[in-house]
Amino acid sequence: MSETNPTHLTIPADLLPSDGRFGSGPSKVRPAQVRALADAGVSLLGTSHRQAPVRSLVRRTREGLTALFDLPDGYEVVLGNGGSTAFWDVATACLVRRRAQHAAFGEFGAKFAAATSAAPFLEPSQVLTAPPGSVAHPEPADDVDVHAWPHNETSTGAMAPVRRVAGSRERGALTLVDATSGAGALPVDVSETDVYYFAPQKVFGSDGGLWLALCSPDALARADEVESSGTRWVPESLSLRTAAANSRQDQTLNTPAIATLVMLAQQVEWLLENGGLPWASARSAESAAHLYGWAEARAWATPFVADPADRSTVVGTIDLDASVDATQVIAALRANGIRDVFPYRKLGRNQLRVAMFPAIEPDDVRALTACVDHVVDRLA
Repeated sequence: MSETNPTHLTIPADLLPSDGRFGSGPSKVRPAQVRALADAGVSLLGTSHRQAPVRSLVRRTREGLTALFDLPDGYEVVLGNGGSTAFWDVATACLVRRRAQHAAFGEFGAKFAAATSAAPFLEPSQVLTAPPGSVAHPEPADDVDVHAWPHNETSTGAMAPVRRVAGSRERGALTLVDATSGAGALPVDVSETDVYYFAPQKVFGSDGGLWLALCSPDALARADEVESSGTRWVPESLSLRTAAANSRQDQTLNTPAIATLVMLAQQVEWLLENGGLPWASARSAESAAHLYGWAEARAWATPFVADPADRSTVVGTIDLDASVDATQVIAALRANGIRDVFPYRKLGRNQLRVAMFPAIEPDDVRALTACVDHVVDRLA
């Protein structure tokens, strides 16, 4: 590429997206969510989370998620403080009886595997891996009581199917799926899981610091069994049994970020008003079809995930040819108000990473690719 300073390039206004936020988390927050937050400023913010107004907000969220995911009978929406990282510790302490199996094909699946492997009260986990840009799949195993994997890997832009391992239910093994970057925009049958868990800063356009888990009766029974066994100490802040008891009262053990709940509830209701999960997943899939098709039509761009069936429809990763410096492209885009299309730092690839959550207009994804074309042409 040329020595042109990328930050001095001006992209024509008619090419620019209506909103330049394409971050994979924290993600775009819609103006209506901000207005909802402003409206809550004098009625909810700064008030007790144990009183009816905030508990009503939690109830709205739980009821909305129940409808959005069409939860099977007996499943419960459980929430707690700390985000998905904290939930890995909750699951390690409360759901793995003896040994877990993890299918890890990116940063976040590997981190959960590390958590269960390090637990002194568990046997070393079985970890099935695949190179970044591909997908590892769980397998039948007689000596594990939890199968765990991500629905979508934010770090690599790969997604995996959600279905129980053959014979797992008969063996009493639970299925835990990390849905942090896919929940609310990827099709899913929650009955194929025992815990489908996520945080609100991706599809739900809210802030972090909260975990939400769609729990089956078997998962809740496992938590009761493990926590009452007396064989391990479970801190109250990591107790799934405690979180479930509080959630049934529409509250959390500790004070939650009420602003996060306001934006989350507004987003869940927006998704439902527009057609729910089928609408949301189709909207993201439309954006993804364009992004991957655009990359395949360029000599200097390639979808990082080789198998089309494994390509995420919510986070797209596009490799650029060595002749195109992604850092310069990203700098030029940012100088023109297009933000957060950088790759996951630990991958270290010459790459763009684009979020395609439902809040992001498909037309804005089309505009983004037109802007990338413009920048690459000017820098070449």
